[in-house]
Parts: sequence; C-alpha cells; structure tokens
Amino acid sequence: MSTRAMARPRLVTPQFVLLGSAALAYFLADGMLVPAVPRYVAGELTGGNIAVGLAVAVFSLSALILRPWAGRLADRHGRSIAMVVGGIIFAVSVAGYGLADSVGVLAALRLLTGVGDAFFFVGAVTAMSDLAPAERRGEAISLFSLSLYVGLAVGPPIGESVVGAAGFTTVWLVAAGCALLAVLLALRVGETREPATGEAGGGPVRLIPRAAVVPALLLLALVWGMAGFLAFVPLYALDLGLPGAGFLLFGFAAIVVVIRSAGARIPDRLGAARSVRLSLLCATIGLALMGGWRSVPGLVLGTVVLGIGVALGTPAIMTLALDRARASERGAVMGVVSMSIDLAQGLGPATFGLAAAATTRNGGFLTAAVIAAAGLTLATRGWNRQRRPPLG
Repeated sequence: MSTRAMARPRLVTPQFVLLGSAALAYFLADGMLVPAVPRYVAGELTGGNIAVGLAVAVFSLSALILRPWAGRLADRHGRSIAMVVGGIIFAVSVAGYGLADSVGVLAALRLLTGVGDAFFFVGAVTAMSDLAPAERRGEAISLFSLSLYVGLAVGPPIGESVVGAAGFTTVWLVAAGCALLAVLLALRVGETREPATGEAGGGPVRLIPRAAVVPALLLLALVWGMAGFLAFVPLYALDLGLPGAGFLLFGFAAIVVVIRSAGARIPDRLGAARSVRLSLLCATIGLALMGGWRSVPGLVLGTVVLGIGVALGTPAIMTLALDRARASERGAVMGVVSMSIDLAQGLGPATFGLAAAATTRNGGFLTAAVIAAAGLTLATRGWNRQRRPPLG
C-alpha cells in the first residue's frame, strides 16, 4: 500500500453511499412540502397569511425543541433507531395531511412532522460522523450536505408538478413514500455507533454538551446573516432597480454546491479552525458590502463573498464540534449544533426586518454583518480557550 493511500483513509464506502441516498430520499420528501403546504392552506383550507405562516413555522418549532433529545436518543440507543423512528413519524404525519379539514389539525400534524425531522436529521448526520475518518470529516459533511441541497432544489418543482397533475392527496402520499424509502435505506445502513470503550473523560452526557456550545454560537452567527439575506434580497434587488433576485439566489446556491462538491476537501486541508474564521470573515465582508455599497455591483459581489463563507462554514463548524466531542456524545453535540440552523432561520429575518424598519434595508444587511463579525471574534478568541477533551 502506498504512503498516500495510508494517509488518506477511505471515505466513500458502500455504507456511506447508502446513508447519503437515505438522506437524499428524505430531503426530497421534505422539499416537496415546501410549495405544497402553503398552497394547501391558502387553497383547500381557505386560510390567510397568518394561517400559512403558522402551518409552515410549527414544523421548525418542534424540530428545534427536540433536536437535543434526538441526539441523546442517538447516543444511547443508536443512530439507526433515530433515523427509523424519525422517518416513520415524518411519513405517517405527512400522509395524514389529506385528512386535515382545518388549519389547526394541519398545524398539529406539522408539529409531528417536525418531531420526525429532528430525529431523522440528527440520526443521519451523527451516523455520517461515525463513518467518516477523523481527518476527512470536513469533506464528509460537505458531501453529505449535498443531499440536502439537491433534495430541496428538486423537491419543490416535483411537488408543484404532482399537485398540478394529481392533487394534494397524491403529493402527500408521494412525499410519505419517499420518507419510507429513506427508512428502508437507513435500515440497510445499519448501526454505525461505536461500541462503548470506557474512553477518557467519559461519564453522563449532558443535554447540552460543553463541546457543542461554541460551535452552536458560531453556526448561529453564520446562518443568521444568510437567513436574513434569503428573506430580503428579493426586495432589495427591486430597490436597486433589478427585475428580480432569481439570478442572485441561483448564483448563491451554485457557489455553495460547487465548493461543497469540488472543494469538499478545503475544510480539512485548511484546518477546521482556520476555515471557520475564513468563513465568518467572508460572511462579514459580504453582508457589509451589500449594506454599505448600495449598488448592483455591491449586491452581486456581496452575494458571491457570502456564498463562499456559507459554503465553507457549516462543514468546518461541525468538524470543530466533532473533533472536541467524545464518541459517546456525538449525537448530543450534533443535536445542539443543528439547533442553531432553526434558531437563525427565525431570528435572522426577524432582526433584519426590525433593523430595516428602523433604518433602511441597508441597515438590515449591516446589522447581519455585525452579528457575523461577533461570531468571527468568538472564533478567533473564544474557541481556542476551550480545553480539548481527550478522545477515546
């Protein structure tokens, strides 16, 4: 065996591919619901804007609250059971949407869907961390995240097509079927949790492990600005005289996909800590360009720089967390860190809107830049002070 082969342990194994396929099937189901749920509430259930917002938001609420408990389940009983239980809850609740005759009933079912999402997602991302060699975790997370992006890119147009051709009941059943396919694939993946080894620093796993706190705050600072950007760039583009923001959103997504695929090894080559700092620096500069340079070139350049930051950030931040977590608490760590995504998706647009109302939309981007800069400061000064626990 060559020295190079010994230095680069294998990442893409049949088990890793099966796990990625399970995640793709799940996120495809999730993506189908993105356009279908609002249309169902507004059309079939004759709900207004508030009803639409409620039906969409309650999914994230239950997912947010239950992610730490999902992580504890994955640590205690295995990643496979978390994925299987989550996928089944997701499938059964979505299949029941067609029986909902009021917004309240649908909202209750959406809460259950969020429960399923919490367990499946945390189980899947923790299983991925088990399968990835430690020195290739950044690459593994980058590749794994492509299943999410592909599912959420392809799922919505499929959902709209199915609704148009066969109605809402069919799209609920198709989405449920995709979730059940994810369950079957998860069963084929099997259990990836390492056997207990009595590792140093062991003991009871906290609901919020210490190793997860700083990474969760870093991810919150990064995704906060991205969420505000996605919510308000369509309006800001009109302010600048553009016909729309479609090309900007496409370009942003394309940058993330290219870096997470062709550049999947970047976080491992640069090192997780350096990649996190670079990511938050790019996010700060990109958002500041959009807010401080009120022009089309400023918006385009800022979008590109922000896209680079987001592409590098999530894999690097999760790698930092996993590098400092005991094997027995990986699920709990991933549960807490992934909570930041749900929090940021709510707080980002809300704070952006408040800042824009008090000043202008430029002020919203500048506020998001300040939050990203706070994350950069934490990444530079705070993380290195943490004591790295010995690994088993």
